[in-house]
Amino acid sequence: MEIRRFRLGDEAALFRVYFTAIHDVAAGDYSSEQVEAWAPPDLDMDLWANRIQGIQPFVVEIDGEIAGYADVQQDGYIDHFFVSGAHQRQGIGARLMARIHEEAGSLGLTELTANVSKTAEPFFSLYGFQVIERRFPIIRGVTLQNALMRKEL
Repeated sequence: MEIRRFRLGDEAALFRVYFTAIHDVAAGDYSSEQVEAWAPPDLDMDLWANRIQGIQPFVVEIDGEIAGYADVQQDGYIDHFFVSGAHQRQGIGARLMARIHEEAGSLGLTELTANVSKTAEPFFSLYGFQVIERRFPIIRGVTLQNALMRKEL
């Protein structure tokens, strides 16, 4: 298992991670309508590539296959944190969270925040994040539920 910085060309593989994390894992906590709105199969790949290039995530590879990714921004916000449906419960999330904390330390951050899905909330809680606010974002006309979570460092 290797953790590295995002490289140009990773975008399509990161979309597969994102898509399977939502369709195979989060689907247990969200309706099919919510899952389709959150991760549509026909998502504009140019917009996706721009988004991923903008957040510059850390990427976990196992035997050359991208299995997960996560980012932390300069202000401590974690925008994306996803492990593929095929790689759940293999320590990938733990490695990504450790790398995020390492980066937060090097940036001198005092807190981390994230909008966390119902599915990921227990995982984030294990790492000391606390729910600050329950939210109901509307994505492509469909209401989802998540939580703003924060951890003081």
